[in-house]
Amino acid sequence: MPRHRLGLDFKQSDLKKPTVIILILSNLLPIYGVLFLGWEVFPIMLLFWTENVIIGVFNILKMLMVSPADPIMWLIKLFQVPWFVLMFAIFSVVHGILIYTLFGGVTIEETADLEINSTILRQTIGSYNLWWGFVSLFLGHGASFVMNYIRKGEYKEAELKPLMWQPFKRVIVLHLTIIVGGILLLTQGSPTGGLIILIVLKIAVDALSHLKMHARNREAVSKAAFTAS
Repeated sequence: MPRHRLGLDFKQSDLKKPTVIILILSNLLPIYGVLFLGWEVFPIMLLFWTENVIIGVFNILKMLMVSPADPIMWLIKLFQVPWFVLMFAIFSVVHGILIYTLFGGVTIEETADLEINSTILRQTIGSYNLWWGFVSLFLGHGASFVMNYIRKGEYKEAELKPLMWQPFKRVIVLHLTIIVGGILLLTQGSPTGGLIILIVLKIAVDALSHLKMHARNREAVSKAAFTAS
């Protein structure tokens, strides 16, 4: 049993892994935004909401790479990948409505108006330069996808059914934490120190979820290699 364990599936030393370091660095840009670009609760929440798109895109790629040489599996993917896209899109829309109504000052009725929502989205992204944050998060998830899923061979033992639900588990835990923290910040007038604490909390929860997920994936790869030998 390793010492200084942070959870059931990984060690404290795992925090020094390149993918974890990249994940942390990619999440640090919002702190710069708070200190120097005037970011408050809503733009930060909106930025973290756009991360859903990134997570969904890379999960689609993961699903497509499952058993690439199996023609039967490709037939299954023809149904399961679109089904995942539909479910995750609905989930993201509901999540977006929560962000807009709780932090953006938009009523429930207005959230049904795509023109209003797209205008607010464009204005917020443009006013606060959120594109930099989006690119930073995309690069962080992309590095993890390449280094863990492809180079370390996680795709070889990946299965469609767990991949269907994996993003939901990570996003729900992560964003429930963020939303609760954001609501508390709104009651305090969005203080700078509180925003930074919220971002650091997001980074911690995200890093722990990342480590647990890839620890399970590594275990599956190791078992398969041992069985094959």
